[in-house]
Amino acid sequence: MSTNAEAAAGTLAASNTGSLIRCDHVSRKYDDGDVIALDDVSLTIGRSEYVSIMGPSGCGKSTLLNILGALDRSTSGEVFFEDQPLSKIKDLDQLRSSKIGFIFQSFYLMPTLTAIENVQIPMFEGPLAAKQRRAKAVELLDSLGVGHRANHLPTRLSGGERQRVAIARALANDPVLLLADEPTGNLDSRTGEEVLAMFLKLREVRGVTLLIVTHDAEVANRADRRIRMRDGRIVSEER
Repeated sequence: MSTNAEAAAGTLAASNTGSLIRCDHVSRKYDDGDVIALDDVSLTIGRSEYVSIMGPSGCGKSTLLNILGALDRSTSGEVFFEDQPLSKIKDLDQLRSSKIGFIFQSFYLMPTLTAIENVQIPMFEGPLAAKQRRAKAVELLDSLGVGHRANHLPTRLSGGERQRVAIARALANDPVLLLADEPTGNLDSRTGEEVLAMFLKLREVRGVTLLIVTHDAEVANRADRRIRMRDGRIVSEER
């Protein structure tokens, strides 16, 4: 396993090859500083890189993911997306909707909308007309093997099918960064393997950068770089 010095060298090397996102000395504190979720974290992620983050519950993995995805702000330090500091970007909603896709363990599909309607949600504020949105949603669902379930509500879908719909929704605006928080946590081993294969194909075909928080060693070990966290800090990196 790499030492901290080797990890720092790896981070520098990634930045020299064109980083997509990086955080410099980022900390996140809650409850007036009594709870430190992140403690002086620095990390660089290159374009089209697949990075996994592991660690015990409560170590800061999800907090880091939310900050990198501009869903939360750091207490100190700075996050840069395509060399632009997030603190200086006025419209973070626009950044998220156009550049970043999110996949969560609980799927977060709208229960009253069909699969095809759920996939279209990120496109509602974009330039596509209704017919174009629907066509793109169909294409995404077909590419993920659930096109035949397009008109079904989430309650009529299996866990694996719901996760595929969630992935299609995350890809609706062609993001350059895909953030996934325990994406296989609610899936059986076979479906989890299928979802992992989809992620790898997305990177190969679309050049998507993948950052995945997971407790699954199989998911983590497929990554280019494996990061371990503990007590709000990065304690090791391994390639």
